[in-house]
Amino acid sequence: MTGTAAPSDARAAILDIKARVNASIIGQERVVERLILALLANGNVLLEGLPGLAKTRAIKSLSQALVSDFSRIQFTPDLLPSDVTGGEIYRTDAQGQGSFEFRKGPVFGNLVLADEINRAPAKVQSALLEAMEERQVTVAGKRYALPDLFMVLATQNPIEQEGTYPLPEAQMDRFLMHVRIGYPRDADEEKVMLLVRAETAGTAAPPAEKVPQEVVFAARGQIDAVKTAPPMVSYMVALVVATRRPAEFGDKLKDWIAIGASPRGSLALDKVSRAYAWLQGRDYVIPEDVQAVVHDCLRHRISLSYGASADGVTADDVLDEVVRQVAVAV
Repeated sequence: MTGTAAPSDARAAILDIKARVNASIIGQERVVERLILALLANGNVLLEGLPGLAKTRAIKSLSQALVSDFSRIQFTPDLLPSDVTGGEIYRTDAQGQGSFEFRKGPVFGNLVLADEINRAPAKVQSALLEAMEERQVTVAGKRYALPDLFMVLATQNPIEQEGTYPLPEAQMDRFLMHVRIGYPRDADEEKVMLLVRAETAGTAAPPAEKVPQEVVFAARGQIDAVKTAPPMVSYMVALVVATRRPAEFGDKLKDWIAIGASPRGSLALDKVSRAYAWLQGRDYVIPEDVQAVVHDCLRHRISLSYGASADGVTADDVLDEVVRQVAVAV
């Protein structure tokens, strides 16, 4: 399949990838959909959840469904920036002549798992986040471009904070989406047990043929053509602006929000809502598309007041109130 694939062909292939990953990550349909949206919107995802909730398995399953190079970076306190980006090594040929050669690091994969990103110091985090933003690595004054298909899935554990280096708010802002993953339903957990048992016994179904990368590029081209009417643009901006001027929406939001979302929030809403509309089979955005993704696009871009945190108010509570109060533009 090429980049000129018909919309229905590209969408069918993307939905096939989604179905395959859902078959491997049972009970986490919403998380899988967010990974697909990030892939379509050419962005990166911060996935937060307790241990054992299939964060690592999710991106591995995505890489197994798509023609791609998968790489994993296990973040630890002793990690160096060169362990992420790669570095130059000195090599000597048969004639004894030496020269420096750049050896690529794991960040040069197509799908990169940054496992427990908050366990590495700021210098290492910055090396990865710079690569995410610039889509290139600079070593010894030379620039090396990252692959055209490139997505980072960074994970972090919300309960273990000892020995961690929390991402600064400005660095969090570089992620297209911040997705939270919770426990599966009881019935889904039973299916997980059966699936793992089948995989262990070697009776699981063999993997299907991988979908080529050109399908993703074709889908992105079609998503670029998805129409966002002026009222929808105004609605997205209004949602973001409400987090910056909360006093205009009553004492509740005023007391909850310390810092609002940056313009990256508006850009993320635009990209992801168009991708979401395309997945639903439409070539235009409606309010429900924006509302479906607003939490994932903005929850990491707002800072709560001390009082809100003390009262147990979450970023999702704040965004629920923002969506409730901001009227849809007509």
